[in-house]
Amino acid sequence: MKQIVVISGKGGTGKTVLTASFASLAGNKVMVDCDVDAADLHLLLKPDIKERHEFRSGVTARIDRDICQECGECISACRFEAISEDFRVDPVSCEGCTVCSHVCPAGAVIMEENISGEWYISETKYGALVHAKLGIAEENSGKLVAQVRQIAKDIAEKTERDYVIIDGPPGIGCPVIAAITGVDLALIVTEPTLSGMHDMERVAQVSKHFGIPTKVVINKYDLNLKNSETIRKMCDQADMEVAALLPFSRQVSESIVQGIPLVEFSKNGISGDIALLWERIR
Repeated sequence: MKQIVVISGKGGTGKTVLTASFASLAGNKVMVDCDVDAADLHLLLKPDIKERHEFRSGVTARIDRDICQECGECISACRFEAISEDFRVDPVSCEGCTVCSHVCPAGAVIMEENISGEWYISETKYGALVHAKLGIAEENSGKLVAQVRQIAKDIAEKTERDYVIIDGPPGIGCPVIAAITGVDLALIVTEPTLSGMHDMERVAQVSKHFGIPTKVVINKYDLNLKNSETIRKMCDQADMEVAALLPFSRQVSESIVQGIPLVEFSKNGISGDIALLWERIR
């Protein structure tokens, strides 16, 4: 079983469009959307949710008013000013540090686990899709990414799949680290802009730090040939292969409007380039 993750140093480089195309081209696979903060692979794969589960992470304090002695120790100890003078906890201000529960002499402070989001196992015309949705302003997206990846891997092993195709999150933070750990290939999608070049370099350094084999795709390369050549040189210096040069194409936005993978919307032009890319990395 081969695990392939598609990542990018920044959002909007075409990562999910490419992942959806791989979902259409690959056989015998499981798909995972690890961009749990802003998941959108489902918009192209149109999943039918079969299982829905709560994601619990972090804790928030609650004061049991029946046993609270109103001594004020918790108010004095809370550096986030999350406890009011009438001994009520503001869940938005509470950081879940648990200090108040340790200083309370009556044991009236209860730390309750938060429901931070949901994760799903779905069926699509392309196979199983594991995806998730983190709640607004919730934390521990890296933990949720690790969870959905493990579930997808378990499904792939149980059903003897050849591939796990992962739509990774943008950036270089904990969710990205959770998405790339232990994969067989990281495919970085970048674009010939200054921000694209800078962020590609950063995420490539993360991938290299964890010893992940890495290749690069330059999307819309023909919009700035000079910057595309600079990216090529950066990849040569970092010993990374440029796996594909994808041209700008209006077919991309048209396929998104239609809500279908690009390689199904059109068989010519950039779709052919993506098909060749898949054959190169599979």
